[in-house]
Amino acid sequence: MHPFVQALQEHFIAHKNPEKAEPMARYMKNHFPFLGIQTPERRQLLKDVIQIHTLPDPKDFQIIVRELWDLPEREFQAVALDIMQKYKKHINETHIPFLEELIVTKSWWDSVDSIVPTFLGNIFLKHPELISAYIPKWIASDNIWLQRAAILFQLKYKQKMDEELLFWIIGQLHSSKEFFIQKAIGWVLREYAKTKPDVVWEYVQNNELAPLSKREAIKHIKENYGINNEKIGETLS
Repeated sequence: MHPFVQALQEHFIAHKNPEKAEPMARYMKNHFPFLGIQTPERRQLLKDVIQIHTLPDPKDFQIIVRELWDLPEREFQAVALDIMQKYKKHINETHIPFLEELIVTKSWWDSVDSIVPTFLGNIFLKHPELISAYIPKWIASDNIWLQRAAILFQLKYKQKMDEELLFWIIGQLHSSKEFFIQKAIGWVLREYAKTKPDVVWEYVQNNELAPLSKREAIKHIKENYGINNEKIGETLS
């Protein structure tokens, strides 16, 4: 085990809180055990370890993240993502397979949604020529988390959104019965509505989407753009 990971593990275990661990596990549908360390404390514990041991060389970051990913308690995957933020400038197109590995290992919305818009989103924005090598493959996979990644990598793009690509991706996945796919479609449309509300409103009106996706997509349009209840009802019908 990398010394930095060992120091983190020991420090975290010393601060575990069984009373908080149980409700935290329930919130995540009991997919993972927890130590009972919430986000502010987790980040402080990481800061403690960095102050004592310093942040390791960037060449070690994949080793550290993988070792943390292998530990059972969910806080270790969460702190791995905190650590990745500190190495963000070193994460580039050569790390896409590594990021794919994280997406499909111990998968749940908390880890996937931390990886995709921030890291993959930045990479594909800088290297749009790589999109065709990954996004169709993820869409065609049987893995809902890779499919969710295909939907959400443009989540933060705003004016840089590739509308044609976004709507093509949604068109490929709109009939999915998976909650996390329907929710992701609604989420990315809702975010894009902050930039181009008219485009999103027209798309939702004129394209087949699951009711959940529609509700999520137009959640804030009524309040922000004066769309009345009658129109929302018509759109959801």
